[in-house]
Amino acid sequence: MMPEKSKKALEQTIIRMVIMLAISFSVGLLAHTFKLNKQQIISSSIFVMIVMATLLFWKFRLAIAFIGIGVLMGTNTLDLPTFIKECKIDVILFLVGMMITVGVLRELGLFTWIIQSVIKTPRMTGKMFIIIVMFLSAMMSCIVDEVTSIIFMATLVFQVCDTLKISPMPFLIISVMATNIGSSGTMLGNPVGIVIGQNVSPPLSFVDFIVWSFPVMIITLSISMVLLLWWYRREIHLLSERLSARRQMGLGLGPLVNVPYKRGLAILLGMISFIALHRWLEIKLGLAPNTILIVAPLVIAGILMVFRQERARHYIEADVEWWTLLFFMMLFAVAGSLQHTHVTEEIAGHFQNVFGDKPTLLMPIIIAISAAGSALVDNVVFVAAFVPVVDKLEQTPLVWALLQGACLGGNITMIGSTANIVALGMAEKRYRASIKFFEWLKVGLVVGVVSCLISWASLSFLADRMPTRQQRLEQAAKHIKTQHISNTADNSKIHNIVEPNKP
Repeated sequence: MMPEKSKKALEQTIIRMVIMLAISFSVGLLAHTFKLNKQQIISSSIFVMIVMATLLFWKFRLAIAFIGIGVLMGTNTLDLPTFIKECKIDVILFLVGMMITVGVLRELGLFTWIIQSVIKTPRMTGKMFIIIVMFLSAMMSCIVDEVTSIIFMATLVFQVCDTLKISPMPFLIISVMATNIGSSGTMLGNPVGIVIGQNVSPPLSFVDFIVWSFPVMIITLSISMVLLLWWYRREIHLLSERLSARRQMGLGLGPLVNVPYKRGLAILLGMISFIALHRWLEIKLGLAPNTILIVAPLVIAGILMVFRQERARHYIEADVEWWTLLFFMMLFAVAGSLQHTHVTEEIAGHFQNVFGDKPTLLMPIIIAISAAGSALVDNVVFVAAFVPVVDKLEQTPLVWALLQGACLGGNITMIGSTANIVALGMAEKRYRASIKFFEWLKVGLVVGVVSCLISWASLSFLADRMPTRQQRLEQAAKHIKTQHISNTADNSKIHNIVEPNKP
């Protein structure tokens, strides 16, 4: 006979499978009601099936994505050339280069040096510690990525809390929430940043994120910091008391070691400089938009692998998350089928019919939808599907609304972002303790809703100052014209060298 535990697990799996298929079928039926054609119905149903798979079958999400792609191609809803195009190899290669570079920086001790710098801060108080943790979490998320940020910030929180013999959970939650907020600041903080930047027309640059998204992130972080300082005031007061007592005993927060951080810091600054200047370099070199943005992490990763050749294979096999990247590729292709079958045009048309073309009406709707989606499943799922919809609406503020909602919504639930899952997994492994879903939801819902309202207000204030899509297209056309003139001049020089006597 089957053991009772295995029987119960099988029953739960069957129930979840029925729920997933029922919801997918219901979406297909709804699409039929709206008079969508056969291919549009199939692409919508498969996309929803993968959304449900990330919620109900996290461990099997890649397998279900593979099956979904097979169904799309087998029904001729998605052809091979479109599949290859929609896999977004440029985004995947960018993430590969970043993951390898971060792996090298980890080995060079850069993040350990940051932790050591915080620990030896003189006259530390509870409030000062929280402010440093939130600021560092957000900035590291902006510069590297949310997962790398939370791994090292969690290490810092654990070391301090173990030394002071207090519960790390409140401070871990604070760090996670700052990390998710910070991930909206640049296109490096969260995969959705590079997905949005590369897939709107015309593409957004790193500077665009710094000008329009980073200030919103800073405002949101500041107000969320005040809110969290109040919410966890008792725990912070206890932290201050323990710090004061330890200082009176002449003790610090932990053992300090000298870390040779300068090489890692130089590499990080070099990479950020290339990415920040990518638009200027592309114009000077006559390259297509975002070429340097995609290539810079790859080139830097290649150079590092040459100098650290004995570890090169390890970086590829251990530091690159192939499972996640393959899932992203399949997800992008499935979301691309929505655009290929014109489902996104239908959705955009309904948005315009209901709300008109005013960003002030559409902005809260986009923020709310993306935040709610991110609270339940991976935010890349919703962003991949909604980028074409937002792009069709041709309103620049809506692009930033999608980014803010997708990143900030991750704070609402404990499964809302990868950073949440990684941090809680580390805590469970270290302390054999976990946090209850509703315990997180109480603070997460407050912070999530407040931060979304702040981002909405900030984007509404900036909306009139943002360049319109037409202005961005004109700027992109000027870039292409400059590139064409440069290429023509180069070809003329080559022609004169090859045939100098020909008039």
